[in-house]
Amino acid sequence: MNLNEIYTEVVLEQSRNKKNRRDLDDPTVKELGHNPSCGDEITLQLKLDGDIIEDASYVGSGCAISQASTSIMIDIIKKMKLSDAEKLADKFISMVKGEITDENELDELEDAAIFENIKNLPARVKCAELPWYTLKNVIKEQNLN
Repeated sequence: MNLNEIYTEVVLEQSRNKKNRRDLDDPTVKELGHNPSCGDEITLQLKLDGDIIEDASYVGSGCAISQASTSIMIDIIKKMKLSDAEKLADKFISMVKGEITDENELDELEDAAIFENIKNLPARVKCAELPWYTLKNVIKEQNLN
């Protein structure tokens, strides 16, 4: 199996994953993320305990890339400090824009590193970035409160 087949398999599997696609009971915050260029839309829901992400989920619709990126992001950020999640979001966004070239820097992205080659598909970068920018907006709002 080549890398493209693995990528396709992971994206399709994660985009269908219902474990993270659900409403949380009493979320601390909800944030709408929308990509007007293609219509992808998610509502990211976080349950916070201070600055720790206790639980996370999303509802929404969109292409397989946006849905898979959201599900993978949620798996990674659970039990993480908001500040660490923000650093991870910055790293992911830099990766898909082609700004990170050192493979070792991508280790902490775990499964999200599968999106590294999306930089070669500029029209799809925004799909992959959507949940990560939505997370950054949540964190920014939390820091203002």
